[in-house]
Amino acid sequence: MTRIVQTTGKRKTAIARAVIREGEGRVRINKRPINIIEPEMARMKIMEPLMIAGEDIVSQVDIDVSVQGGGWMSQAEAARIAIARGLVEWTGDPDLRDAFLAYDRHMLKGDPRRKEPKKFGGRGARARRQKSYR
Repeated sequence: MTRIVQTTGKRKTAIARAVIREGEGRVRINKRPINIIEPEMARMKIMEPLMIAGEDIVSQVDIDVSVQGGGWMSQAEAARIAIARGLVEWTGDPDLRDAFLAYDRHMLKGDPRRKEPKKFGGRGARARRQKSYR
């Protein structure tokens, strides 16, 4: 029986679900190989946990990530969180967990900031319509 690890990652309104199983190092984001993901900035963000984990761990697993919602950068960061959490759960290695936390705490712990809801009397959450008394 093959071992499967499922994890999630969230950033703003983007939600990523990662499935990690035994394999030969394939990483796919929404069924597309990671090396053709554009823009390059997002690809580099997603690859950070893979680089920190090292080739010896990554070459033993296949990672499939499905991401929905948000913008392209939020999707990249959500996928990054899901991959990092999955690799920590797959290996069970506290040193890998510490390495992720030392590099960037948001790789394992989500960022709780969300959009503030719009209020009446203006165009946004804080902006108000200007008054003119003339």
